[in-house]
Amino acid sequence: MLSRSAERLYWLARYLERTENIARLVSVHMNLLMDLPKGVEMGWQQLIRINGSEQEFHEKYNAVNERNVTRFLLTDATYLGSLFSSLSAARENIRTSRELLPDEAWEQVNEMYLFAKDNLDTIVNRRSRVLFLNEILKGCQRFTGLLSGYMSHNHPYRFIRLGRNLERADMTSRILDLASLLLSESRSSEMRQYETILWINILKSLNALLMYRQTMRSRVQGDDVLNFLLLDTSLPRSVSCCLLEISDCINELPNHDGLPDKLVELEAYVQAIDTRQTTQLQLRGILDDLQNKLGGLHGQIAENWFLNTMAE
Repeated sequence: MLSRSAERLYWLARYLERTENIARLVSVHMNLLMDLPKGVEMGWQQLIRINGSEQEFHEKYNAVNERNVTRFLLTDATYLGSLFSSLSAARENIRTSRELLPDEAWEQVNEMYLFAKDNLDTIVNRRSRVLFLNEILKGCQRFTGLLSGYMSHNHPYRFIRLGRNLERADMTSRILDLASLLLSESRSSEMRQYETILWINILKSLNALLMYRQTMRSRVQGDDVLNFLLLDTSLPRSVSCCLLEISDCINELPNHDGLPDKLVELEAYVQAIDTRQTTQLQLRGILDDLQNKLGGLHGQIAENWFLNTMAE
Protein backbone atom coordinates (compact mmCIF):
# COMPACT_ATOMS: atom_id res chain seq x y z
CA MET A 1 0.00 0.00 0.00
CA LEU A 2 1.08 3.61 -0.53
CA SER A 3 3.02 5.35 2.22
CA ARG A 4 0.60 8.29 2.31
CA SER A 5 -2.36 5.90 2.64
CA ALA A 6 -0.70 4.11 5.56
CA GLU A 7 -0.07 7.46 7.23
CA ARG A 8 -3.68 8.58 6.86
CA LEU A 9 -5.01 5.36 8.37
CA TYR A 10 -2.54 5.58 11.24
CA TRP A 11 -3.62 9.15 12.03
CA LEU A 12 -7.29 8.32 11.52
CA ALA A 13 -6.98 5.79 14.34
CA ARG A 14 -4.97 8.13 16.57
CA TYR A 15 -7.42 11.00 16.17
CA LEU A 16 -10.47 8.83 16.83
CA GLU A 17 -8.83 7.28 19.88
CA ARG A 18 -8.00 10.81 21.07
CA THR A 19 -11.62 11.83 20.52
CA GLU A 20 -12.83 8.92 22.65
CA ASN A 21 -10.23 9.55 25.35
CA ILE A 22 -11.19 13.21 25.72
CA ALA A 23 -14.89 12.36 25.90
CA ARG A 24 -14.21 9.68 28.50
CA LEU A 25 -11.97 11.94 30.59
CA VAL A 26 -14.44 14.81 30.76
CA SER A 27 -17.37 12.49 31.46
CA VAL A 28 -15.64 10.66 34.30
CA HIS A 29 -14.20 13.87 35.75
CA MET A 30 -17.67 15.38 36.04
CA ASN A 31 -18.80 12.35 38.02
CA LEU A 32 -15.67 12.47 40.19
CA LEU A 33 -16.19 16.09 41.21
CA MET A 34 -19.77 15.34 42.22
CA ASP A 35 -18.49 12.54 44.50
CA LEU A 36 -15.88 14.69 46.25
CA PRO A 37 -16.61 17.38 48.85
CA LYS A 38 -15.63 21.01 48.35
CA GLY A 39 -12.06 21.79 49.27
CA VAL A 40 -10.49 18.59 47.95
CA GLU A 41 -7.68 19.63 45.63
CA MET A 42 -8.90 17.93 42.45
CA GLY A 43 -10.36 20.56 40.15
CA TRP A 44 -10.71 21.06 36.42
CA GLN A 45 -7.04 22.04 36.10
CA GLN A 46 -6.18 18.34 36.28
CA LEU A 47 -7.66 17.74 32.81
CA ILE A 48 -5.50 20.52 31.39
CA ARG A 49 -2.48 18.97 33.06
CA ILE A 50 -3.17 15.50 31.68
CA ASN A 51 -3.15 16.87 28.13
CA GLY A 52 -0.02 18.98 28.70
CA SER A 53 -1.82 22.08 27.45
CA GLU A 54 -1.56 24.47 30.41
CA GLN A 55 0.25 27.19 28.48
CA GLU A 56 -2.15 27.15 25.53
CA PHE A 57 -5.16 27.19 27.85
CA HIS A 58 -3.93 30.16 29.87
CA GLU A 59 -3.24 32.12 26.69
CA LYS A 60 -6.97 31.91 25.89
CA TYR A 61 -8.72 31.84 29.26
CA ASN A 62 -8.19 33.67 32.54
CA ALA A 63 -10.03 31.30 34.88
CA VAL A 64 -9.67 27.51 35.24
CA ASN A 65 -13.30 26.54 35.73
CA GLU A 66 -15.74 23.99 34.36
CA ARG A 67 -17.12 26.24 31.63
CA ASN A 68 -13.73 27.28 30.22
CA VAL A 69 -12.07 23.87 30.49
CA THR A 70 -14.92 21.97 28.86
CA ARG A 71 -15.12 24.54 26.06
CA PHE A 72 -11.35 24.30 25.52
CA LEU A 73 -11.22 20.49 25.55
CA LEU A 74 -14.44 19.76 23.69
CA THR A 75 -15.27 22.52 21.20
CA ASP A 76 -12.26 24.83 20.71
CA ALA A 77 -11.45 24.50 17.00
CA THR A 78 -8.20 26.46 17.46
CA TYR A 79 -6.85 23.91 19.97
CA LEU A 80 -5.58 20.92 17.98
CA GLY A 81 -6.08 18.57 20.93
CA SER A 82 -9.77 19.31 21.45
CA LEU A 83 -12.45 16.73 20.81
CA PHE A 84 -13.89 18.63 17.85
CA SER A 85 -10.47 19.27 16.29
CA SER A 86 -9.54 15.58 16.69
CA LEU A 87 -12.83 14.44 15.19
CA SER A 88 -12.44 16.90 12.28
CA ALA A 89 -8.93 15.59 11.59
CA ALA A 90 -10.17 11.99 11.73
CA ARG A 91 -12.93 12.83 9.24
CA GLU A 92 -10.43 14.41 6.83
CA ASN A 93 -8.13 11.38 7.02
CA ILE A 94 -10.93 8.90 6.38
CA ARG A 95 -12.38 11.07 3.59
CA THR A 96 -9.12 10.71 1.67
CA SER A 97 -8.84 6.96 2.43
CA ARG A 98 -12.35 5.77 1.62
CA GLU A 99 -11.17 3.26 -0.98
CA LEU A 100 -9.40 1.27 1.77
CA LEU A 101 -12.28 1.08 4.25
CA PRO A 102 -15.86 -0.21 4.34
CA ASP A 103 -18.42 2.41 3.31
CA GLU A 104 -20.01 2.14 6.75
CA ALA A 105 -16.76 3.38 8.34
CA TRP A 106 -16.92 6.70 6.47
CA GLU A 107 -20.63 7.04 7.24
CA GLN A 108 -20.02 6.47 10.95
CA VAL A 109 -17.25 9.06 11.25
CA ASN A 110 -19.12 11.59 9.11
CA GLU A 111 -22.28 11.18 11.22
CA MET A 112 -20.26 11.69 14.40
CA TYR A 113 -18.68 14.82 12.98
CA LEU A 114 -22.03 16.29 11.88
CA PHE A 115 -23.57 15.45 15.26
CA ALA A 116 -20.71 17.16 17.10
CA LYS A 117 -20.81 20.21 14.80
CA ASP A 118 -24.56 20.63 15.30
CA ASN A 119 -24.38 20.26 19.09
CA LEU A 120 -21.28 22.21 20.10
CA ASP A 121 -23.34 24.85 21.89
CA THR A 122 -25.10 22.30 24.09
CA ILE A 123 -22.02 21.47 26.17
CA VAL A 124 -22.55 24.59 28.30
CA ASN A 125 -25.37 22.77 30.08
CA ARG A 126 -24.12 19.84 32.16
CA ARG A 127 -27.05 17.54 31.37
CA SER A 128 -26.75 18.20 27.63
CA ARG A 129 -22.99 17.71 27.89
CA VAL A 130 -23.49 14.24 29.34
CA LEU A 131 -25.77 13.28 26.44
CA PHE A 132 -23.28 14.75 23.93
CA LEU A 133 -20.33 12.82 25.39
CA ASN A 134 -22.29 9.56 25.58
CA GLU A 135 -23.19 9.83 21.90
CA ILE A 136 -19.55 10.47 20.95
CA LEU A 137 -18.36 7.50 23.03
CA LYS A 138 -20.94 5.21 21.43
CA GLY A 139 -19.91 6.42 17.97
CA CYS A 140 -16.21 5.73 18.58
CA GLN A 141 -16.97 2.26 19.91
CA ARG A 142 -19.26 1.50 16.95
CA PHE A 143 -16.46 2.49 14.58
CA THR A 144 -13.95 0.19 16.30
CA GLY A 145 -16.38 -2.73 16.30
CA LEU A 146 -17.38 -2.06 12.70
CA LEU A 147 -13.78 -2.28 11.45
CA SER A 148 -13.10 -5.38 13.54
CA GLY A 149 -16.11 -7.15 12.06
CA TYR A 150 -16.18 -5.82 8.49
CA MET A 151 -12.60 -5.11 7.46
CA SER A 152 -9.96 -7.62 6.36
CA HIS A 153 -7.23 -7.81 9.00
CA ASN A 154 -4.54 -6.90 6.49
CA HIS A 155 -1.90 -4.17 6.30
CA PRO A 156 -4.36 -1.23 6.26
CA TYR A 157 -6.04 -2.65 9.36
CA ARG A 158 -2.66 -3.11 11.04
CA PHE A 159 -1.79 0.57 10.57
CA ILE A 160 -5.12 1.45 12.19
CA ARG A 161 -4.36 -0.83 15.15
CA LEU A 162 -0.86 0.63 15.34
CA GLY A 163 -2.13 4.19 15.63
CA ARG A 164 -4.94 3.31 18.04
CA ASN A 165 -2.71 1.47 20.50
CA LEU A 166 0.08 4.04 20.47
CA GLU A 167 -2.42 6.82 21.24
CA ARG A 168 -4.06 4.64 23.89
CA ALA A 169 -0.77 3.85 25.66
CA ASP A 170 0.14 7.54 25.68
CA MET A 171 -3.19 8.56 27.21
CA THR A 172 -3.02 5.81 29.87
CA SER A 173 0.41 7.07 30.92
CA ARG A 174 -0.97 10.62 31.17
CA ILE A 175 -3.92 9.52 33.28
CA LEU A 176 -1.56 7.67 35.61
CA ASP A 177 0.33 10.91 36.03
CA LEU A 178 -2.61 11.94 38.21
CA ALA A 179 -1.37 9.30 40.62
CA SER A 180 1.53 11.60 41.48
CA LEU A 181 -1.01 13.85 43.20
CA LEU A 182 -2.49 10.93 45.10
CA LEU A 183 0.90 9.64 46.26
CA SER A 184 2.24 13.03 47.30
CA GLU A 185 3.26 13.12 50.96
CA SER A 186 2.00 16.70 51.13
CA ARG A 187 -1.58 15.76 50.20
CA SER A 188 -4.20 16.85 52.67
CA SER A 189 -5.86 14.59 55.21
CA GLU A 190 -9.12 15.17 53.33
CA MET A 191 -7.51 13.93 50.11
CA ARG A 192 -6.28 10.81 51.91
CA GLN A 193 -9.82 10.16 53.14
CA TYR A 194 -11.21 10.06 49.59
CA GLU A 195 -8.34 8.23 47.86
CA THR A 196 -10.44 5.16 47.05
CA ILE A 197 -12.99 7.29 45.18
CA LEU A 198 -10.19 8.88 43.18
CA TRP A 199 -8.62 5.54 42.23
CA ILE A 200 -12.03 4.14 41.25
CA ASN A 201 -12.54 7.08 38.91
CA ILE A 202 -9.11 6.59 37.36
CA LEU A 203 -10.15 3.00 36.58
CA LYS A 204 -13.48 4.24 35.21
CA SER A 205 -11.72 6.72 32.93
CA LEU A 206 -10.12 3.70 31.23
CA ASN A 207 -13.25 1.53 31.47
CA ALA A 208 -11.22 -0.87 33.61
CA LEU A 209 -13.05 -1.03 36.96
CA LEU A 210 -14.84 -4.34 36.38
CA MET A 211 -11.72 -5.99 34.95
CA TYR A 212 -9.68 -4.74 37.93
CA ARG A 213 -12.12 -6.31 40.37
CA GLN A 214 -12.20 -9.59 38.46
CA THR A 215 -8.40 -9.73 38.23
CA MET A 216 -7.27 -8.37 41.61
CA ARG A 217 -10.19 -9.66 43.72
CA SER A 218 -9.44 -7.07 46.38
CA ARG A 219 -10.48 -3.57 47.31
CA VAL A 220 -9.27 -0.72 45.13
CA GLN A 221 -5.91 0.61 46.30
CA GLY A 222 -3.28 2.79 44.70
CA ASP A 223 -0.32 0.48 44.06
CA ASP A 224 -2.55 -2.28 42.71
CA VAL A 225 -4.28 0.14 40.32
CA LEU A 226 -0.96 1.49 39.05
CA ASN A 227 0.47 -1.97 38.46
CA PHE A 228 -2.72 -3.19 36.81
CA LEU A 229 -2.85 -0.26 34.36
CA LEU A 230 0.85 -0.45 33.60
CA LEU A 231 1.63 -4.16 33.58
CA ASP A 232 -1.45 -6.25 32.90
CA THR A 233 -1.08 -7.84 29.46
CA SER A 234 -4.76 -8.73 29.06
CA LEU A 235 -6.41 -5.36 29.71
CA PRO A 236 -6.83 -3.53 26.36
CA ARG A 237 -6.02 -0.11 27.85
CA SER A 238 -3.02 -1.09 29.96
CA VAL A 239 0.33 0.17 28.71
CA SER A 240 1.80 -3.33 28.45
CA CYS A 241 -1.15 -4.68 26.45
CA CYS A 242 -0.98 -1.72 24.06
CA LEU A 243 2.74 -2.38 23.52
CA LEU A 244 2.02 -6.05 22.76
CA GLU A 245 -0.59 -4.98 20.20
CA ILE A 246 1.89 -2.55 18.63
CA SER A 247 4.56 -5.24 18.53
CA ASP A 248 2.17 -7.68 16.84
CA CYS A 249 1.31 -5.09 14.17
CA ILE A 250 4.92 -4.15 13.50
CA ASN A 251 6.03 -7.77 13.17
CA GLU A 252 3.31 -8.36 10.54
CA LEU A 253 4.21 -5.28 8.50
CA PRO A 254 6.97 -5.25 5.86
CA ASN A 255 10.24 -3.33 6.20
CA HIS A 256 10.10 -3.01 9.98
CA ASP A 257 13.86 -2.43 10.27
CA GLY A 258 14.94 -2.49 13.91
CA LEU A 259 11.50 -1.66 15.31
CA PRO A 260 10.81 -5.07 16.91
CA ASP A 261 14.01 -4.79 18.95
CA LYS A 262 13.06 -1.29 20.12
CA LEU A 263 9.62 -2.61 21.14
CA VAL A 264 11.25 -5.38 23.20
CA GLU A 265 13.35 -2.75 25.01
CA LEU A 266 10.28 -0.59 25.68
CA GLU A 267 8.25 -3.55 26.94
CA ALA A 268 11.10 -4.53 29.28
CA TYR A 269 11.29 -0.95 30.55
CA VAL A 270 7.58 -0.94 31.43
CA GLN A 271 7.65 -4.40 33.03
CA ALA A 272 10.56 -3.28 35.24
CA ILE A 273 8.54 -0.44 36.79
CA ASP A 274 7.88 -1.20 40.47
CA THR A 275 5.37 1.31 41.79
CA ARG A 276 5.68 -0.06 45.33
CA GLN A 277 9.31 0.99 45.47
CA THR A 278 8.96 4.46 43.93
CA THR A 279 8.34 7.82 45.53
CA GLN A 280 5.87 10.30 44.09
CA LEU A 281 8.67 12.26 42.44
CA GLN A 282 10.24 9.11 40.97
CA LEU A 283 6.88 7.98 39.58
CA ARG A 284 6.38 11.30 37.81
CA GLY A 285 9.85 10.98 36.30
CA ILE A 286 9.14 7.43 35.12
CA LEU A 287 5.84 8.41 33.51
CA ASP A 288 7.40 11.45 31.83
CA ASP A 289 10.17 9.21 30.50
CA LEU A 290 7.60 6.69 29.27
CA GLN A 291 5.73 9.42 27.37
CA ASN A 292 8.99 10.53 25.78
CA LYS A 293 9.75 6.95 24.74
CA LEU A 294 6.29 6.59 23.20
CA GLY A 295 6.87 9.86 21.33
CA GLY A 296 10.19 8.47 20.11
CA LEU A 297 8.46 5.29 18.95
CA HIS A 298 6.02 7.39 16.92
CA GLY A 299 8.97 9.17 15.33
CA GLN A 300 10.56 5.86 14.36
CA ILE A 301 7.30 4.57 12.91
CA ALA A 302 6.89 7.75 10.85
CA GLU A 303 10.48 7.62 9.63
CA ASN A 304 10.18 3.95 8.72
CA TRP A 305 6.86 3.95 6.82
CA PHE A 306 5.67 7.48 6.13
CA LEU A 307 6.90 10.08 3.67
CA ASN A 308 6.55 12.84 6.25
CA THR A 309 5.27 13.30 9.78
CA MET A 310 1.93 15.00 10.32
CA ALA A 311 1.68 17.27 13.33
CA GLU A 312 0.16 15.74 16.44
